[in-house]
Amino acid sequence: MSIMDDVDLLRRIPMFAKIDPPKLKLLAFTSERVTFEAGQELFHQGDSGDAAYIIVEGSTEVLLDSPQGPVAVARLGTNSLVGDMAILCDMPRTATVKAVTPVTTLKISKDLFFRMVTDFPSMGIEVMRELAYRLEKTTAELRDAKARLGA
Repeated sequence: MSIMDDVDLLRRIPMFAKIDPPKLKLLAFTSERVTFEAGQELFHQGDSGDAAYIIVEGSTEVLLDSPQGPVAVARLGTNSLVGDMAILCDMPRTATVKAVTPVTTLKISKDLFFRMVTDFPSMGIEVMRELAYRLEKTTAELRDAKARLGA
């Protein structure tokens, strides 16, 4: 893939959708393309967050540790951003992400991500908007689950 293909990919990620193309080009150029085989972990719950990954191709599952073993809570595929919460909040990974099929990703290091947010405040604003959207979505899902349990 070319840098412009990677820029187009980044533009499809909500967090990066409104970022100027030259900034996306810089992000694409400084990202690392990493592949994973089916069954391989992108990262494990509890690990330190050193990078976020954009899924270019393939399918992953999000797993949470439980007393009964790992529980799949979501499936993510092309154009999904994973691992960003750990680098943004400087906390351990909250879940394990495992490749279901062969997966190609763009790996964005924590340092690069923060450098981009620091150098380009408009990117920081978009990151905050995306996080607020995710929080609202999670809150609505919890409210619905609570209502179902109470019924």
